[in-house]
Amino acid sequence: MARTAIIIGAGIGGLATAVHLRANGWDVDVRERAAGLPETGTALGMWPSALQALDALGLGDTARSLARPQTGGGFVRADGARIADVDVAALRRRTGDPVYLISRVPLLRTLAGPLDDGVIRFGESVDDVRELSGYDVVVAADGINSRARKALFGNAYGTRYTGVTSWRGIVDGDMDTVVETWGSGARFGVTPHTEGRTNWFACVRAPELAKAPRGELAALEECFGDWHPGVRRVLDRVRENDGEGVLRLDLHDLARPLPRYVSGRTALIGDAAHAMTPDLGRGACEALIDGVTLARELCTHHRVEDALAAYDALRRVPTQRLARAARLMNKMVHTPGVAPVRNTAMRLMLAVGRPPA
Repeated sequence: MARTAIIIGAGIGGLATAVHLRANGWDVDVRERAAGLPETGTALGMWPSALQALDALGLGDTARSLARPQTGGGFVRADGARIADVDVAALRRRTGDPVYLISRVPLLRTLAGPLDDGVIRFGESVDDVRELSGYDVVVAADGINSRARKALFGNAYGTRYTGVTSWRGIVDGDMDTVVETWGSGARFGVTPHTEGRTNWFACVRAPELAKAPRGELAALEECFGDWHPGVRRVLDRVRENDGEGVLRLDLHDLARPLPRYVSGRTALIGDAAHAMTPDLGRGACEALIDGVTLARELCTHHRVEDALAAYDALRRVPTQRLARAARLMNKMVHTPGVAPVRNTAMRLMLAVGRPPA
């Protein structure tokens, strides 16, 4: 008799888990509260380890064909002066892959592609994971505001505001490098999206749920309007669209790390387990790796309990280390008055360090 799993959430981690389990004979039920897969989304960086996870699903080549390799990147000051460059070629030499940039929409469609009709049940939410029964394993992939995490571990493991708010959007114009501009307690980034289009994001310190009385475009221009020409060109394109498509989002992460990613026969993956700030660009990658690792262990071990213990042992320490590093980076970038020390530290880190692939 086939073993059974219910997966809460049809995001990157949940779909990766479903694909791997289905390929190995499991009966899988995916519940997603949204009405369907998203139709819009910014580009995500797929690091080599995430690409290897996609390879394990048989989807790596498809994802690469839909993505753009990052050919360069770096950090500059608000006046345009260089802080440091990222050696993308060194990462390719070390791992065989660069970072690929892929829009969330085609990535999710690629992950959903191998699943038969009816596996994903859209428009269905799970209010209390503890009420689920009749499955060999429950996978909670329900995001940063995970109801499953709250039910299993309590309010103490909820989210906290980082003190930083962000804006993001997409504008016309093409580029193939990733550039972050750092000012005093603020930053502005641009990344490739698809041919002819570019992602942008901006972050500043602000009270939680702060309002922009004159609109978000005016707030952006007030914060970044006197930065170097590359930033101003993006703002000009945002202005040409009358600020349409600008999304504002306060940045949160977990208030404290979970003591374990498993409770009974329920496993938490992705943001439900280790929501981190976007400073390292690793959230989507780690959700993907979580899903593949969990499914692999479930298919390898005879006892579900042993598989969940193995998953927890493999994923909790590295993902919580990344979450701490992301929060440290967030604090370093957005603390006013430390720019000279911060910029020197970044130059040294990129010169002598080796980021996890």
